[in-house]
Amino acid sequence: MNQERIRNFCIIAHVDHGKSTLADRMLEITGSVRREAHEDQLLDDMDLERERGITIKAKAVTMRWRHKDQDYILNLIDTPGHVDFSYEVARSLRACEGALLLIDAAQGIEAQTIANSELAQNLGLEVVPVLNKIDLPHARPEEVGAEVEHALLIEEDRVKRVSAKAGTGVQDLLDSIVEEIPPPSGNEDQPLRALLFDAEFDDYRGVIVHLKIVDGAIRKGDRIQMLKAGTDHEVLELGHFVPAMKRCDELRTGEVGYLIANLKALEDVRIGDTVALVKQEVEALPGYREPLSMVYCGIYPSANKDFEALRRALAKLRLNDASFSYTPETSDALGFGFRCGFLGLLHMEIVQERLERESGVDIVQTSPNVTYEVLTHEGTVIRLSNPAELPEPNFIEEIREPVVRLRMLVPSESLGAVLKLCIDRYGKLENQEHVSETRVLLTFRMPLAQIIFDFFDKLKSMTRGYGTMDYELLGYEAAKLVKLRILVSNSEVDALSTIVRAEEAERRGRVVLQTLRKEIPRHLFQVALQAAIGGKIVARENIRALSKNVTAKCYGGDITRKRKLLEKQKKGKRRMKMVGNVEIPQKAFLAVLSADQ
Repeated sequence: MNQERIRNFCIIAHVDHGKSTLADRMLEITGSVRREAHEDQLLDDMDLERERGITIKAKAVTMRWRHKDQDYILNLIDTPGHVDFSYEVARSLRACEGALLLIDAAQGIEAQTIANSELAQNLGLEVVPVLNKIDLPHARPEEVGAEVEHALLIEEDRVKRVSAKAGTGVQDLLDSIVEEIPPPSGNEDQPLRALLFDAEFDDYRGVIVHLKIVDGAIRKGDRIQMLKAGTDHEVLELGHFVPAMKRCDELRTGEVGYLIANLKALEDVRIGDTVALVKQEVEALPGYREPLSMVYCGIYPSANKDFEALRRALAKLRLNDASFSYTPETSDALGFGFRCGFLGLLHMEIVQERLERESGVDIVQTSPNVTYEVLTHEGTVIRLSNPAELPEPNFIEEIREPVVRLRMLVPSESLGAVLKLCIDRYGKLENQEHVSETRVLLTFRMPLAQIIFDFFDKLKSMTRGYGTMDYELLGYEAAKLVKLRILVSNSEVDALSTIVRAEEAERRGRVVLQTLRKEIPRHLFQVALQAAIGGKIVARENIRALSKNVTAKCYGGDITRKRKLLEKQKKGKRRMKMVGNVEIPQKAFLAVLSADQ
């Protein structure tokens, strides 16, 4: 296909604005799938995506469209909408020349809509605004069109109007893609340079690489090299996604497809790498920025024998999700496991479910935490992802916590409650802008640790489901932080240690101890639960010992006989307390994780 008749684009939008439905209609109208064989959310092929109604993984598909008596190739990448999967969106944008910015005509512009629009414009992409769901009874296309012009600085007359569910306006939108989005700008006469923007693992065929040809061409049988990984391989198979994999003999400049080259080692593939022909000197393409993990937690197998199975499952998932990271670690309470980094709490939840479903390994998670920077008295800066690694207080000059810029779109009537919520979470108001008569855009500077737990749930509750949020990391700032240690029978449980603000330490400690008291079963001796900061105990709970009525067999006689039996029982309990171990069930760790933050 002539390079001038190729269009590479993606669909970006907030959650539930209709990206997958619009992709379905495009596949139907272009004849890429037969209508009788069609199923909803065709590109969302993961069980989790269908169950939750969200897109987790970006998916590529090639479509053919005839416009003004000429055939065009349209390469679509369907992207996620939740803020936790913004790295998938950034990777997709790198492989495109244009983006459809989809906006729900009933809900209007959301926080993630603004973030995605800025991301696309900063990368120099042509943004085509599209209003979806115009056939809904409560749709307000005129009002939302004015919001687009005010908040996104895109002329209202450029906004396309469609109903992805009914198919209204989708044909005209396909024509607009051809007319408004530019063709790829690569040079076919230059040596091969291809951008590796995604990959997946097949048990029988090895790693399947998704790539976009930026310059030159690649053919079956060529020997290629991965510039960053420093490895070379022979191309065994090439093809397009239509949407199933369809083989072809070559991929040329501007085309998007897949490559199979007997890649068995997961470490040979790095997302963002440049693919070139062997013995050709070319400059590597600007790859993606490394994803910055926002939230960390420990993941351990329930049974120690599953450790290697968990390691293999994590390696496979890491290839499929480059924004997820892991390193081995050990815990006195949980044994051998991994310290894992995520982009957010939903990302963490999805990874946990994928691990259990795809690998069959039963896992235990520790409480999530953010990364911190510690400045020591010697002037060195240490970055911590695990509270257990925090140095002793006498070595610390200051502890710095990550700070984000938080954007929220909320209804005007909820403004007071949302402002109070943010100020209570140590937020500083930077900007307040009325996007329309009924909605306000708030910008806060806030510690990340204050929003990763239950902030979004509280925001949704206060705004009756209409509030949306998005955040970006600004850096690290010094704060008055302490390590909260949890002791069970005077032994520290490192998996339950957290770093909290000094003024919140006592309250947080009591919440954890009260949760543990309900979940840890009673033993034959009293179990002391304590929360400590350094050597100071700030909260305590006791689990009462199981008791047996040893005097039940005494039907009378002298009181000294009963006292003798009670003293004997007391000595036995004291001896058992010295040698007995407290068993902490896995559900106790999960209960602490879900405790009110």
